[in-house]
Formats: sequence, C-alpha cells, structure tokens
Amino acid sequence: MAQMIITGLICGALLGFVMQRGRFCLTGGFRDMYLTKDNRMFYALLIAIAIQSVGVYTLISLKVFEFSAGSLPIIAVIVGSFIFGIGIILAGGCATGTWYRAGEGLIGSWIALAGYMLVAAMMKSGVLLPLDKAIKETSIETNSIAEAIGVNNWLIITIFVVVVAFIIYRELKKPRVKIPGLKPKKTGLAHILFEKRWHPFITATIIGVIATLAWPLSVATGRIGGLGVTTPSANILQFLVTGEISFINWGVFLVLGIFLGSLFAAKMSGEFRFRIPDTKTAINSLCGGLMMGFGAGLAGGCSIGNGLVMTAMMTWQGWISLGFMILGTWTASYFVFVRPSKKAKQATQVIPA
Repeated sequence: MAQMIITGLICGALLGFVMQRGRFCLTGGFRDMYLTKDNRMFYALLIAIAIQSVGVYTLISLKVFEFSAGSLPIIAVIVGSFIFGIGIILAGGCATGTWYRAGEGLIGSWIALAGYMLVAAMMKSGVLLPLDKAIKETSIETNSIAEAIGVNNWLIITIFVVVVAFIIYRELKKPRVKIPGLKPKKTGLAHILFEKRWHPFITATIIGVIATLAWPLSVATGRIGGLGVTTPSANILQFLVTGEISFINWGVFLVLGIFLGSLFAAKMSGEFRFRIPDTKTAINSLCGGLMMGFGAGLAGGCSIGNGLVMTAMMTWQGWISLGFMILGTWTASYFVFVRPSKKAKQATQVIPA
C-alpha cells in the first residue's frame, strides 16, 4: 500500500505540475485545430504518443510486463468518444485538464469534475452499467493494429515515429513571431519552472516520459496499465459511497497527485485563485462533466486513457477514439463558438435601404 500511495502520488504530481506549467490542454488544442487552424497542440500530443510507444514497447520487449490489446467495442468507442468530445468543450477542459484546472482554483472545473466522477461511477457499477454492457456487446475480436494487418508492432511504431519526426521538423522550421513578455521577476531555475512560457513540444516530451514510467510503477502494484483518469475518478466516488477498499488502487493516487501537482505549480507561479463562474458557465460545466463521464465510460477511456495511452499501444481503440473525440470537439465548437459568432455578425450588419 505504501508503494502504491507514494509512486502514484509522485507520478500524478509530476504530470499535474508539467501539464499546468506547460498549459497542456487537449481541449484547447483540438478546438484550435478547427477554429484557428493551429495544430501545434495536436503535434505535441503526437510527440507524447511516440515517446510513450517506444518506451513502453521496449519495456514489453524486455519482459518487464505483458500487454494484451483485447477486443474492440467499436460502437461504444465511436459513440462514447464523440460524446466525450462534445463534453470537454462545454466543460472547458478534458478529464485530466479538469483535474489540473481544479488545482488552479477554477470552481467551474470542480463542478465539471463532480459531474464527470458521478456519471463515470454510474457507468462502472451504477444504474448505467446495464446500458454500458449492452452497447459494448458489439465488438471486434482484434484490437491490435499490428495483429490485424499481420505485421510486427515495431514496424508500425517506427513508421509512426518517422512521420512525427518529419512533422515536427517542418513545424520547427516555420518562422515564429516573438511575443514580448513582462520583465522576469524570478531568476535561474525558479524562472524556468514557474515563470517562463514552456514550449508545447518540450512539455509533450516530458509527458511522454512520465506516461512511460507510469506503466512499470503501476504494474508493480498489480495494476496492469499506464496513465488513466476515468476509472480512477470513478473509483474515488465508489470508495466514498461503499467504503470498499478494493476501489483504492494506483490510479486513484495518480489522479489525486495530478490535483496536488497542479495546485503546487499554480501557487508557485502565482496563478492560483478561486474563480467563480457565472450561471451559464456553471451549467455548461456540469453538463460537460456529465457528458465526459458518460462518454469516457462508454469509450473505455478519455483523452489520456484512449487519446494518449491506447494510441501509444497502437490499438484501433486508441486511434478511432482520438478521431471521434476530435470530431466531437469540432461539432461542439461550431455550435458554441462559430454559429453564435456568425449570428452576431449578421445582426450587426447594416441592411441597405
């Protein structure tokens, strides 16, 4: 238990710290791909996936642990990921983003987190469990991409790494407009950690390493898996309601660590403050959280569990989920941002006599 608590909290705190300081927000990244054609955060995600994929499959090759991709509940993954994508736009952050933004003092994120945990628990062991099982009955036997097409995993990983390296090379060659910042108040390491703006690619590299380390740390406690947010979030509520100690696992301390790491980073950088949302934002946050819990529970993972981890394991579930997650964010972005903007623009146009 001590090992579980210590390693889970440390890994989570590192992740929360890095995500808060690097502003690693996949919700904003997916949204900006559509609204402003800015793909940098998506490219950053690809870096984290590539690093984790190489790291984890190296550990598997060294027989540190075994991994089975299992089957693919195709309908559940498609429907759940799309709903999850809509939910993160309404909530203002994905599952992990909600945890780390709650550490910054955003009350709206606390509201979204409550809805997310509630429905995720209902999907795992509550009234929504029969629905979850019914939708997941439709499944495809093979979830591994390599197994499905009859090649070695390392061939797919190598091709993926080469493609990502080429994309990053082209991106880094583009000229960037230097944005003037305020005069630094800190120096040395304190300036780098708590004041300097982190490049998303550097942030993604660190996250990829943390995601790799999460596997052996988690496996050492009997939990076969890497980073995960949805099930541990549900487990917290399940434990609080039932008192069953079996719900406490390495993932629970991981998500608690994300909150603590973000809280520390926000405090040290002067970014922590309680921010109370208006009524409309609070309602959107709650609705978004409820949709996140349902979608992630149904899809078998959130933007981290599916979008970062299962993609790195080169599974159909991960990549299909990521695609429909992005599609969901684009759909919600149209109705939340684009359509109202168009209507407002039309309303202000002067109609000629």
